[in-house]
Amino acid sequence: MSQNSGGPPAQPGAQDQSQQQAPPKAPNQSGDTVQAPATQGQEPSAQHDDVYIFKKEVDEVTLHATVVDDRNRLITNLTQGDFNVLEDGKPQKITSFHNEDIPVAMGIVIDNSGSMREKRPQVNAAAVSLVRSSNPQDKVFVVNFNEEYFLDQDYTGSIPKLKDALERIESRGGTALYDAVVASADHLKKSGELEKKVLLVVTDGEDNASRESLEQALRRLQEQNGPTIYTIGLLSEEHGKRARRALREMAEDTGGVAFFPKDLNEVEAITQQIAHDIRNQYTIGYKPSTPQSAGGYRTVKVEAQAKGYKKLQVRTRSGYYAGQQRASAQAGGQ
Repeated sequence: MSQNSGGPPAQPGAQDQSQQQAPPKAPNQSGDTVQAPATQGQEPSAQHDDVYIFKKEVDEVTLHATVVDDRNRLITNLTQGDFNVLEDGKPQKITSFHNEDIPVAMGIVIDNSGSMREKRPQVNAAAVSLVRSSNPQDKVFVVNFNEEYFLDQDYTGSIPKLKDALERIESRGGTALYDAVVASADHLKKSGELEKKVLLVVTDGEDNASRESLEQALRRLQEQNGPTIYTIGLLSEEHGKRARRALREMAEDTGGVAFFPKDLNEVEAITQQIAHDIRNQYTIGYKPSTPQSAGGYRTVKVEAQAKGYKKLQVRTRSGYYAGQQRASAQAGGQ
């Protein structure tokens, strides 16, 4: 199947050296070298050699928000003053605001179980179309999963490399969806200067092989400044209720969208819509009035009102676990 077949599944953890200056390296299980994660960034402040450099604002929560009107049309011309941020129902002061197409770190996570065999060619073509329609400076990795998950291409901007990874198909076994998504979200933490993080998840069935439960996976995904997840469920009636719930919750809790096409031919149009969505988001930062050291889950709501618009809806993450990202980063560095 892939460079990882015949051995244990390769957990996402390496980084393409073309992304940034080479930090210290350490051996992985296979004896190869992997890049140590660079310091995560926050506010885009400059470009160096065509790569966005981010400054970290301590304890700042970053939200990536999509705004649509009552006809579900993207609204892209709002200003900072048009937004209100609430955390646990309390108004928060916005400390940074950007409305620009910035590059993202993206993981493409695709079901490689037996039932996906006939669907993969069209799914793969749609995934490549997503990358072609995205910011040229995006860095993308590919994870194929069945009862295990494999990092078949680490961060790259190369279309041929991504196509090659997507075509490493050995459709067999079960569906460890939650494990693959959590591992891919962990890998996004190693995205260097690219603060904005996205996962595209495509599956045709419900999870039947993960060690993680849906609830455990959702908690892992709802860390501070975690990824936005878009899901595509190619589901039959027999896999309907439970699988739909899982895909919808992963997407909606992180500010993404869950799609359930009735026809495989719709998938490419969906990935085009996702690319358009990602490139037209607002980046909003705020420092919570409740100290992060207090921990706990915080609900988040963003409202938008602007002259000339009757009903604006804002899509962003529904909440986060305070301090979880910082704790994870510290653990990863030990």
